[in-house]
Amino acid sequence: MDISIIIPLFNEDESLGELAAWIDKVMIENNFSYEVIMVDDGSNDQSWNVIEKLSDQNTAIKGIKFRRNYGKSAALNVGFEAAKADVIITMDADLQDSPDEIPELFRMIKEENFDLVSGWKKKRFDPIMKTIPTKFYNWTTRKMSGIKLHDFNCGLKAYKNDVVKCIEVYGEMHRYIPVIAKWAGFSKIGEKVVSHQARKYGVTKFGLDRFIKGYLDLISITFVSKFGKRPMHFFGLIGTLIFIVGFFAAIWLGSEKLYALYHQMRAPLVTDSPYFYISIASMIIGVQLFLAGFLAEMIGRSSSIRNTYLIEKRID
Repeated sequence: MDISIIIPLFNEDESLGELAAWIDKVMIENNFSYEVIMVDDGSNDQSWNVIEKLSDQNTAIKGIKFRRNYGKSAALNVGFEAAKADVIITMDADLQDSPDEIPELFRMIKEENFDLVSGWKKKRFDPIMKTIPTKFYNWTTRKMSGIKLHDFNCGLKAYKNDVVKCIEVYGEMHRYIPVIAKWAGFSKIGEKVVSHQARKYGVTKFGLDRFIKGYLDLISITFVSKFGKRPMHFFGLIGTLIFIVGFFAAIWLGSEKLYALYHQMRAPLVTDSPYFYISIASMIIGVQLFLAGFLAEMIGRSSSIRNTYLIEKRID
């Protein structure tokens, strides 16, 4: 099979029929063998009924329905697990991503040997309250990851099968899939300018809180990618440094007290100095951080927990 198209969706019943017909037209014109995996992320409209009807009409269309809303990352992760083709294409269900981009994305993966190709919606039809924060996060992610992409969060992406089978997307990490892929060892990441369609049906499912979540997720993925397999390098180092600061502060206070007593000078109580409490607190915090790193190291080496999503229905 040439292409698996993964479409995460939530309450998009109006657009699914048009999108499926558009995809089928592109696939036939280019003589691609394909499957479409529509992942219903707990929709409460008629989306699943539409998917069932589309599957009856076209056996290439498959469906997965979550029992509740888990989020786009969960939908993509389950879609990645189900995908069988050599090249995996992800796109949104709201008709803002154009299936006409698929042939070129496929060519870049197969002929130019990219591990991942991310779309870049250079000209967007989103409101300014969405575009400005998006540009800021894209700039921040470029600086932190070293990946030269303009639009990390574009839903239209293409992957080699090996990439999607080697990464796990959870929480809200779908925004940073190129970063996850790079830290998994897939470094040949490309970009293609793609057209952005204005939303035709319904309303956006993302609010302003996604920008706060995006910032927190960026910090989280940076930490996990660098220290997830060696937490002692982070907690142990910081804990040791803080302990050393507190220890030498205590030594200094004790030496000052002994010096004053030896020279028969008036020596105030050590506990009267605020530095005494700072040194004690530093040593306690240092020990706690060191132990946290030690425990995290032990847990990380013995744990193999993966996220589990409750699937209510499935069409294969």
